[in-house]
Amino acid sequence: MPKLPLNKTRLLAISDAAPSRNGAGAYYLDLLEQMDGRLEKTCLYSPTIDPQGKWQAGLSLPLPGDKTQKLCFPNPMELSRLFENINPDIVVIATPGVYGITGAWMARHRKIPYLTGMHTSFEQLTELYWPNSIRGKIVEQYFNFSNGFLFRHTEAVLGNAEPILKQAQDMGAPKTRLIGTPVSSEFIKPACKPHRGAFESCLFAGRLAKEKNIEALLRAVTDFPDIKFSIAGDGPLRETIIAAARKHKNLDYLGWLGRPALRKMVDDHDALLLPSHFETFGTIALEAMAREKLVFVSQGCGITHWSKLLSGLIVIDESGLSQSIKQVLMKSPQERKDIARTANTLALEWNTDVLDQWNRIITDTISNYADKDSKK
Repeated sequence: MPKLPLNKTRLLAISDAAPSRNGAGAYYLDLLEQMDGRLEKTCLYSPTIDPQGKWQAGLSLPLPGDKTQKLCFPNPMELSRLFENINPDIVVIATPGVYGITGAWMARHRKIPYLTGMHTSFEQLTELYWPNSIRGKIVEQYFNFSNGFLFRHTEAVLGNAEPILKQAQDMGAPKTRLIGTPVSSEFIKPACKPHRGAFESCLFAGRLAKEKNIEALLRAVTDFPDIKFSIAGDGPLRETIIAAARKHKNLDYLGWLGRPALRKMVDDHDALLLPSHFETFGTIALEAMAREKLVFVSQGCGITHWSKLLSGLIVIDESGLSQSIKQVLMKSPQERKDIARTANTLALEWNTDVLDQWNRIITDTISNYADKDSKK
């Protein structure tokens, strides 16, 4: 069976994550933006958030414990019409849950191959938030059921770190493929200034939640009063950050920032801090690398599993974030410039490789599915 040319391929991605609100939402927003010129048509179906902060979805309910997130349900008729209008050759199910199950069922009903993205370790989240609790077991069972449904007929499960693919395999994924994370055009196209070698300001950007190891950030704020720290984001620990900003003159709370404002803020700082207990990947770290910054990441970040990127990262060891900052302060300005320049080079090369990986996955999946279908 001849392969469908890439520039004649139509792709539909389905996600219950609002674009730019978390790693999964940002991943597909960035990917489709850059694949748009390579494919005939791309479309992302997901909840959106209007300028007033109101969620737009078929149905959205408050998520217990975090008013910045919603549990969303798609409009089945709207999604069905989208399938008819796009007529996709391939579907990517970006997240589990009702959005994912509905999209997978519609793709299978129409005999369209679908790929399943696994971007979050829900097992780790439930262990962190609800250890040994009935609520935690209910949440875990819900996602186990959802992923089990998606894995049953998926062509492959995609993940951007080996540990998450191991979880998928343990849950019965028929086939897994390791795939990198793209860099948003917002962080690539505007020219970045060379790092000046100074280390006077640090930025954290992300969800303000327990898994991000906010306590390590606040310890660093206390330990280095001469360094300016900025925190951007929103989440259940927002009030903790606001209180800390009132207490410490060297800490600013910036609130949640859109992509252009976030890129500008990355540009205005010397370093990016991501000391999370765990991150499936850590997209903001890759974005900061592309802007030629010093990038600190914990060993719990999936980005550290990619050997191609390690020489552009400062990996926080067991001694903690403050000790890692102290070690980089002891380096010369030229050494810090060299680290940042390496980070920029690696991030740009990486982005091209990721887009080429997606080219191969899309064409191979469509071709293999057509071959299987013709043999039935």
